[in-house]
Amino acid sequence: MAEIGDSIEQAVLAINHGGTVVYPTEGVFGLGCDFRNEQSVHKILKLKQRSVDKGLVLIASHVQQILPLIQPENRSDLARALKTWPGHHTWIFPKSKSVPAWISGEFQTVAVRVSAHPAVKMLCDQLNSALVSTSANKSNQSTPSTIAEQTQLWGDAVDYYLDLPLGGSNQPSSIQLASNGSAIR
Repeated sequence: MAEIGDSIEQAVLAINHGGTVVYPTEGVFGLGCDFRNEQSVHKILKLKQRSVDKGLVLIASHVQQILPLIQPENRSDLARALKTWPGHHTWIFPKSKSVPAWISGEFQTVAVRVSAHPAVKMLCDQLNSALVSTSANKSNQSTPSTIAEQTQLWGDAVDYYLDLPLGGSNQPSSIQLASNGSAIR
C-alpha cells in the first residue's frame, strides 16, 4: 500500500528499494525513481502512458550530480546552463555513457536540471544522485496540483507520496538546448 507523508527519508527508502515517488518541484508534482533502475523507469513510463523513445528529464541538487551524465561540446554550453542553476531551467546536453537508453530514449542527448526546490535538493542529496523527474500526470493530461488529487490518480501504483509544498512557479521548467540556448519549451 502506498504511503503519504512528509518524510524525505521515507521517499529515499522507497527509491532505493526500486520504488516510485510523487514529489514537489518548483512548478508541478514530479514522478520519480532511480534513473539507473530500468524496471522502475519502465513502471513510470507505463503509468504515464509515455513511450520510452521520448526520453526523460533528470533532476539533481547540484552540478556534481549532473557532470558525469553529460558531455558538453564546449565550455560555453555548460556555462550557459550554470547561469540558470539552481533553478527552474532544464538543459539538453549530449549524453555520457552513464546515461542508459531508457532515460535518453531515441536521442544521444539527456535533459538535466539542477533544482532550487528544498525537497528536491534534500532527496537528491540523500540519494547522492540525480533522479527521474517527469510531471506526475498521464501523457497529454493536466498535472494534479495536490497530493490528494495525485493519490486519486495513481493510488497504490506509486510507492510514496511526498506531501510537501510546491515551489512558486505555475508551470513546468523551461527546456533549452545547451549547444545554442534555443528554447524547446
